[in-house]
Amino acid sequence: MKKTFMGVRLRSLREERGLSQLALAQQLGLSPSYLNQIEQNQRPLTVPVLLRLHATLGVDIQAFSEDEEARLIASLREALADNPGGDAVALAELREVATQMPAVGRALVALHQRHRDAMEQLEALAGELGDGRGDLARLPQARPMPFEEVRDFFFAHQNHIAPLDEAAEAFAAQWKLREGNPGDRLAHRLLEAHGVHVVPAEDGDAGAQRRFDPASRVLRLSPHLEPGQHAFQLATQLAFFEVADMLDELVAAAPLSSDTARSLARIGLANYFAAALLLPYGEFLETAEHLRYDIDQLARRFGVGFETICHRLSSLQRPEARGVPFFLIRVDRAGNISKRQSATHFHFSKTGGTCPLWNVYEAFAQPGRVLTQLARMPDGRAYLWIARTVSHGYRGYGSPNKTFSIGLGCDISHATRLVYSKGMDLRDPEVPTPIGAGCKVCERETCPQRAFPFVGRPLDVDENQSRFMPYAAAPDKHSTARAASLKTAARRAASSGSPPRRSP
Repeated sequence: MKKTFMGVRLRSLREERGLSQLALAQQLGLSPSYLNQIEQNQRPLTVPVLLRLHATLGVDIQAFSEDEEARLIASLREALADNPGGDAVALAELREVATQMPAVGRALVALHQRHRDAMEQLEALAGELGDGRGDLARLPQARPMPFEEVRDFFFAHQNHIAPLDEAAEAFAAQWKLREGNPGDRLAHRLLEAHGVHVVPAEDGDAGAQRRFDPASRVLRLSPHLEPGQHAFQLATQLAFFEVADMLDELVAAAPLSSDTARSLARIGLANYFAAALLLPYGEFLETAEHLRYDIDQLARRFGVGFETICHRLSSLQRPEARGVPFFLIRVDRAGNISKRQSATHFHFSKTGGTCPLWNVYEAFAQPGRVLTQLARMPDGRAYLWIARTVSHGYRGYGSPNKTFSIGLGCDISHATRLVYSKGMDLRDPEVPTPIGAGCKVCERETCPQRAFPFVGRPLDVDENQSRFMPYAAAPDKHSTARAASLKTAARRAASSGSPPRRSP
């Protein structure tokens, strides 16, 4: 971790615990003057001091990480994009809020979400009144979709559910899944421990991958599943038997607003357990590091598909044994996002679509081939992205199937650990492709691929000119005022014969 000034955050932490500066200094083994200098941002919060905070007070180190700061900055940028006051908030100011006053930043993001909910309610009210049925009691409540709540639940846990991961790893060792055919061993466990018979699905169940009948204790699996998919469905069904109480506890503790969201969360957690069972944490991480995260080799080694490997790689965040912090996205040809998971700070916008310059879309033009891309976000951070298409079908020639593009990315600081960085110039700042989280929240004014104007900025419409860049934004009043000030200073300097002074 680089030297970071987080005095306000440290002082808030101390005050929350009711400690004086002297008392905290004594617990950390620091001089009171040194601690005071940290709180006044005269000295940085270094790694040794952070480790002492963790050891003495149990402070989560992640609370002081750059990843959390970057994640909050991205959320703030989206929340403040549509600024009613018309003033653009500089990135430096957002970074100051995220670093020094994260609670204030989170409150702003929460207020923005409440504002969006209120606007949705107003739109619903307008629609009801327009139809002559203005009964407020019957208006739909503005709530996130159930799948969005579940996605946010996993996002809040950085896509790592420690209790399930540890339980799955223990079961994998106990059942010796890696010593034979995992599908056979899982089917045997279902029969011996739970009295469940596994049989092929009938013709009428052709559209179902897994169907369990609790009354007859029969589990029917599609005969069209690959061996890895077959084992995954068996492992998912086992999750509902072996760790049912754990699933219930995790769902009960989650901030979910409906039974549908809770049911979806339970299924998502069962799928998480299944992946952790087939790809046990320790062995999988060790193999991934040894193979430099070569996804195709990992898929062959563990007998599962490309997408399953990517999912598992995005969850390797055990505090004492972390893998590369990946983020995953799955899109279709139309740009619809069906999955987005992040083990770290990368921010997927909820406003509008994704960036068309991302290589996840180029992958459709080269199906089955792994594409790599260095990309830079508007905040200056660069990432290595891997993208490839995956297709699923079950009925052969002429039948419909589904094709997605899977994108797996990580911060460029981890790129050398990946085989996909071969031949890339990771130090040249001009190499990464400029991308954004989505056109509506991306402030790049020189992007020729922009599909929507930047939210919160007025358009610069001029019938006397045509630009290569669509949706040109009018300059904000601060930059206009500053330009006028510089022109005035230049005129005065020209009349006096002295060079103009530059404003800081």
